Amino acid sequence: METYTLLLVLSVFWHYTDAIMWSLAPNTQKCLKEELHAHVLVAGEYEVTEVPGQRVDYIVRDSKDNILSQKDTITKGKFTFVTDIYDTFEICFISKVPPERRGISHDVTLDIKVGIEAKNYEGNTWIAEAAKLKPMELELKRLEDLSEAIVQDFTLMRKREEEMRDTNESTNNRVLFFSIFSMVCLLGLATWQVLYLRRYFKAKKLIE
Repeated sequence: METYTLLLVLSVFWHYTDAIMWSLAPNTQKCLKEELHAHVLVAGEYEVTEVPGQRVDYIVRDSKDNILSQKDTITKGKFTFVTDIYDTFEICFISKVPPERRGISHDVTLDIKVGIEAKNYEGNTWIAEAAKLKPMELELKRLEDLSEAIVQDFTLMRKREEEMRDTNESTNNRVLFFSIFSMVCLLGLATWQVLYLRRYFKAKKLIE
């Protein structure tokens, strides 16, 4: 089975609310990957065209191959999961066609929302029903969640900045030590070469 991976970096896809659509060739696999920090809600909705005698499966997993969501022979449905740790997550759609059949491509539509976008605050949602919130309180709740998400993003950015600064300082120190070591080696080699040549010329009585 051939495998095709769509690696979308810097939240190009997962943080958009618009759905994406592509053609899934027979007996192939296409995956979408994204890095997410811990405790993030992810909600997805998919739709796959039906082809008699063929099937499409999907699987959601992390970098350690832990399965977060999975279903075989899909046509239309939804999935949700919450990340436990900062990791790279991927969702793969897999086409399976029996060897005796001539395969036809499936059209796959996928809409993924992350974080605040994954929560539905409109109308009689489960959030409003569970908390019995009034419209104003519901809007305040949405703004509160949005503020928390922004704070988490800034915290993550600051942590990455600190890690990059530590890495730069460590790299600079290593380069400095390597430069000093190289200079010492060159000076030692030059001194040894001068002494060796002096002994050689004295042995040949070319110099006194």
